[in-house]
Amino acid sequence: MRYGFIIDQRKCIGCHACTVACKQENGVALGDFRTWVKYTEKGTFPNVARNFLVERCNHCDDAPCVDICPVTALYKRGDGIVDFSGDRCIGCKSCMAACPYDAIYIDPDTHTIGKCNYCAHRVDVGLQPACVNVCPVEAIITGDLDNPGSRISQLLSLEPTVVRRPEKGTRPKLFYLGADEAAVNPEATAERSMYMWGEPDPEKPIRITDAIGYVPSGMVQRNYSVSHRRPWGWHVSAYLWTKAIAAGVFLVAAILFLIGGTSNSHSLFTLVAPLVALLFLGVTNVLLVMDLERPERFWRVMLWPHWSSWLVIGAYILAAFGAFVIATGAASLFGWSDIHRVLLWPASALAVAAACYTAFLLAQAKGRDLWQSPILPVHLAVQAAIAGAAALGILALILDRGASRPIGVVLTLSLAASLLLILSEINLPHVTAQTRQAIHNMTRGDAALPFWGGAMLAGTAIPLVLSLWGGAGGPAFVVALAGLFALAGIGVYETMYIRAGQSVPQS
Repeated sequence: MRYGFIIDQRKCIGCHACTVACKQENGVALGDFRTWVKYTEKGTFPNVARNFLVERCNHCDDAPCVDICPVTALYKRGDGIVDFSGDRCIGCKSCMAACPYDAIYIDPDTHTIGKCNYCAHRVDVGLQPACVNVCPVEAIITGDLDNPGSRISQLLSLEPTVVRRPEKGTRPKLFYLGADEAAVNPEATAERSMYMWGEPDPEKPIRITDAIGYVPSGMVQRNYSVSHRRPWGWHVSAYLWTKAIAAGVFLVAAILFLIGGTSNSHSLFTLVAPLVALLFLGVTNVLLVMDLERPERFWRVMLWPHWSSWLVIGAYILAAFGAFVIATGAASLFGWSDIHRVLLWPASALAVAAACYTAFLLAQAKGRDLWQSPILPVHLAVQAAIAGAAALGILALILDRGASRPIGVVLTLSLAASLLLILSEINLPHVTAQTRQAIHNMTRGDAALPFWGGAMLAGTAIPLVLSLWGGAGGPAFVVALAGLFALAGIGVYETMYIRAGQSVPQS
């Protein structure tokens, strides 16, 4: 048995009865929606058509929200319904990033997730979902997709239907009859600053198209929808920054120590670096917990793990990395040099894993095409090398200026590699329109100035020149200054990258 939906947009009149019934049945808070109706307008004035599209959870057969959830708060029932448990949810919002349909929200009362669950409580007692009962034109058809005798199966076999975002491979079970392509594809229409029935801003002149919804020749516009949700904010950007420092400072110090980069920096590489790594690892964990809507439930990630989620895998990697950092630091402190050298190898491997695992977590966020880049793991490792060399360069100015030169060489090489990776990311051809739009938003939209001025010029080009000077034998303060610029640049880049990945609407 696999329950699914067909929405006949040929019949839909855009009355919002389904939205109201859903909110009433499930106690959905003001401003949030489990089902909603999007209006798009298309045509040449005065021959303009308004198209409706009823949107909600697609109850995917291969649901990315289920895979990424670290505590199985989202799960697929035996009848194909993707349901959720507010009692399990920790409010990490990873499911919101994974959903290609903007179908999940955070309930402001419980601070846990909410979405269409096919009115599972009604289905279990033999009733239809509330939206089906109230639709005045019977535009919503439900039933068992595996039953060839059901009305929904017969319609699917006889009528051409479309689904939203089939390229995501989620195998959605929400099908549309007669839906306009401009309504189905969110990239076909731009978000507007004001929707119809909205009050105009008295500070801005109102065009006729903004005031009454007329469409000029050849235009397609989204005239009414729900707000686009951006689940991850500064906590995630900051966590990427602190994690890069934690992993990078240990890794670079371990490499320089093992290859004998300098003979005078034993304490900097073997004692100070692990302490700095532990400090920033602790800050990373604090940021991760702070970003949860239910931070008091953070322990469930470790005790009730869902092993398909890279959030869980990452948590265990960070824990193991922290344990090995403590062990290597202790071995160095007590003078156990042989044990220290042996421990450096697995600890360094865990440092690389700690730096890179977020790439696989972001890849599970299938709703964000920008984050599906195959070079992202490499880029995160390079950023960790930059952050580690930058932090060590600053510390060397205080503790051991003789170590500045090899640190400057590492910083130069990693900055050069990062520059090539960023230029490749933004200039190589991109398969999806969403990725192209996200890159445009980051490099030419509102984020263009901080991206080019902050991340690229001040955060990459300037420290690259300074580190070249320092690595070639320049004064130690030059390497430290390059490190300051580089650390700031990584922070700006991560902020722009996380923001751009969520800047393209999913619905």
